[in-house]
Amino acid sequence: MEAFERLIKYTAYATGSDSSCPDCPSCPEQLVFGKALAEEMNEIGLTDVTIDENGYVFGTLEANCDAECPTLGFISHLDVVRDVPFENIKTRIVEDYDGGDIVLNEEKNIVLKADNFPQMQRYKGDNLVVTDGTTLLGADDKAGIANIMTACERMINDPSIKHGKLRIGFTPDEEIGRGADKFDVAAFGADYAYTCDGGYINEVSYETFNAASLKVTVKGFNIHPGSAKNKMKNASLIAMEFNSLLPENEKPEHTEGYEGFYHMAFIKGSVEEATMMYILRDHDKTVLDHRKDVAQKAADYLNFKYGEGTVIVEAHDAYRNMREMILPNMFLIDLPFEALREMGIDPVSAPVRGGTDGCTLSFMGLPCPNLGTGGGNCHGVMEYASVKEMEQGVELIIRIAEKFTKVSKKA
Repeated sequence: MEAFERLIKYTAYATGSDSSCPDCPSCPEQLVFGKALAEEMNEIGLTDVTIDENGYVFGTLEANCDAECPTLGFISHLDVVRDVPFENIKTRIVEDYDGGDIVLNEEKNIVLKADNFPQMQRYKGDNLVVTDGTTLLGADDKAGIANIMTACERMINDPSIKHGKLRIGFTPDEEIGRGADKFDVAAFGADYAYTCDGGYINEVSYETFNAASLKVTVKGFNIHPGSAKNKMKNASLIAMEFNSLLPENEKPEHTEGYEGFYHMAFIKGSVEEATMMYILRDHDKTVLDHRKDVAQKAADYLNFKYGEGTVIVEAHDAYRNMREMILPNMFLIDLPFEALREMGIDPVSAPVRGGTDGCTLSFMGLPCPNLGTGGGNCHGVMEYASVKEMEQGVELIIRIAEKFTKVSKKA
């Protein structure tokens, strides 16, 4: 089975993770998908396949070489976001893409406009997997899972491809920042690993955001508006005032590169109470901490203005920039760079304006940079996957596995 065919097959599982649910996995569909993957792993010939109650799926591709090399892992996540519709995904293939607009849904006039997404020009002549424009595709990260599974199947079926011991891991709840929370690094047993988690195939990433979430609760006081003077405290208006105290130009829509941001992801409110959820991001941990301080100072000011306890800010760190853990292991970047060049692809490494399970895993003792998968426009209804880049992703995994036979075993 080709990687893109696996992606299409995997889209049948509606695995939108749910940040409001404390369980792991946060939705039962992830466990269903994980069990299906475990069955498939056994069918293609992986060994030691396990799935635990939290939905973590592990498997092994045993070494077929004599070299004393490190155990290498490849990891992707089971879940997709639920910020946009993620159920009943209808896929189709755009063949021999011409670089122009793609009509995803003629009836609803949903069009992927090439002018809005300049990167589409890189896919001229390629085949693209798209949806009908009413849901996401789920290539983040089912394209990563598909690439890993296809690479494993090819290595199993072709013993001339020499590799050391490989460990495969699929994790739940990455999209809500919990993907590595219950990951058993010791049981996984890899010395090094790569996540395969979105992005162009020529991108090898080891600089990510530091991330925190911010919950802001505003307590108001409701009373009949006819007699509200000097009595009513409108929680929704105070919530808007809180947002206005944050730096206006430090939002996702105004930032790029190494620039961090405050992003209001959710707001719900009435006169009596309002709630806002923010995500805070920055490549510099000190600056991220400063962002949390700015939010707290905004709350302090409003509590002084409207009364103590009016605004409550709760901050929670999600993941850290893996850069400091990868720098001592830069061969993890050099090897895929070398492989990509051999494939005729110019590699790049740019700061990721997001994160992966590899961020947390790297600080848990498993250095884990990220490989591209061929997906694009993730977390939205314009999401797509490149058939060519997915195939290249499979080849990249195989080449890295081969090159790892020449890496000295970790002390």
